[in-house]
Amino acid sequence: MRTVEAGKVVFGAGRLVLIGGPCQAESLELCCEVAEFLKGLCAELGVEYVFKASYDKANRSSEKGVRGPGLERGLEILAEVKRRFDVPVITDVHETVDVPRVAEVADILQIPAFLCRQTDLLHAAGRSGRAVNIKKGQFMAPEDMAGALEKVRATGNENILLTERGTTFGYHNLVVDMRSLVTMRSFGVPVVFDATHSVQLPGGLGNASGGRREFVFPLARAAAAVGIDALFTEVHPRPDEAMSDGPNSLDFQQAREILTTVKKIYDALR
Repeated sequence: MRTVEAGKVVFGAGRLVLIGGPCQAESLELCCEVAEFLKGLCAELGVEYVFKASYDKANRSSEKGVRGPGLERGLEILAEVKRRFDVPVITDVHETVDVPRVAEVADILQIPAFLCRQTDLLHAAGRSGRAVNIKKGQFMAPEDMAGALEKVRATGNENILLTERGTTFGYHNLVVDMRSLVTMRSFGVPVVFDATHSVQLPGGLGNASGGRREFVFPLARAAAAVGIDALFTEVHPRPDEAMSDGPNSLDFQQAREILTTVKKIYDALR
């Protein structure tokens, strides 16, 4: 399996990686609060850390949904978190035109699940020279992600991660097939388990997505036992006040409990 480098962090090299942060880059103060906590937690547990937050949530359920600070301010926030805490950063990119600007700041460009088959976006992300994390679409079989992988590889970029985040299961529900982690890892790339988006209830609140936070812990444990290279979690000090994905986000204590257990399982398997 190839390793993937993002700043000082290496995926697939025998150390668990946490990709964690708030869903949206709501403010510099919030992002710094989360980054400071998670960096300290990861240092304590011996886990590598990548900060995540989105400058634009372009697929909100409602026209009235808060999308985030936008490209320019969002990248300013990410750049400051990166500078202040000396950690790599990852963010979603939705449009090919944004890729060069985002690549100036982000160490990893993340392709949202809904866009994992968008050839032009995958090519642009690959050509950026940055690592690329492709989230498996809720509508995709894991073996079909080989096509998305090849689109990025066609640009000469081999720094690619694949992320499992659940599959559509009827209306307003997702289910995780843990076999997908094995299938996607067989492509020779590190795999990530998105523990918080996997318990999302898309559109479940009518004008917003709901979530079942109580299932994050058991699913994270199961994924760690199957075998992962990184854990992805949305973390917010006050999830009920989060501007997006609050119902499936973790508070600091929950993040500590889950990461501690996942690390123990990861180490036991090794």
